[in-house]
Amino acid sequence: MRVIVADDAVLLREGLIRLLEENGHEVVAAVGDGPSFVDAAMKHRPDVSIVDVRMPPSHTDEGLRASVEARRLVPKTPILVLSQYVEVSYADDLLADRAGAVGYLLKDRVADVAEFLDNLKRVADGGTVLDPEVVAQLVVRRGRVPLDSLTTREREVLSLMAEGRSNGAIAKALVVTDGAVEKHVKNIFTKLDLPPDDEQHRRVLAVLTYLRGRP
Repeated sequence: MRVIVADDAVLLREGLIRLLEENGHEVVAAVGDGPSFVDAAMKHRPDVSIVDVRMPPSHTDEGLRASVEARRLVPKTPILVLSQYVEVSYADDLLADRAGAVGYLLKDRVADVAEFLDNLKRVADGGTVLDPEVVAQLVVRRGRVPLDSLTTREREVLSLMAEGRSNGAIAKALVVTDGAVEKHVKNIFTKLDLPPDDEQHRRVLAVLTYLRGRP
């Protein structure tokens, strides 16, 4: 994959570059501020970008705002945002276009290299990958009223889908068969009135419905 890394912390940025290159990926640009990231995204059109939420000059939400701007200028460009803390309003902004190909992870998740690279690929492939802590806070904040038709098990499956897990991984987490998970996923699509389409696209729409609290 062709990747952009945007983080003002030199050690983390260089660590990510080395990690990516050692695993066969090409880092086409490495920048330390929001405007530079937007420029790089427009120039290189990467397969995926890794962006820190807080960058200069104010170290508040520059990375998030730059990500939203990059997706406006280069629609659906895949972006994985990294943050030190759970900041729900930032996740809301990133999900606003409902297009998928986004991720929001706590920086601690980078410590598990295999999991991080898997999440990065999911975002590059058009999926939505959210940190479990982000999922939990979004659900508490928005409630589940529009999803009342789902059973408890279906909500559990959808919550794990929101973390970017495959059907096989969901089955393992819930200690059920793959077939059972497939049945639950089909029921979720039906109850959320998501018409037959590419399954990855429907998974993204189902996750966004769940997190934004509306059909």
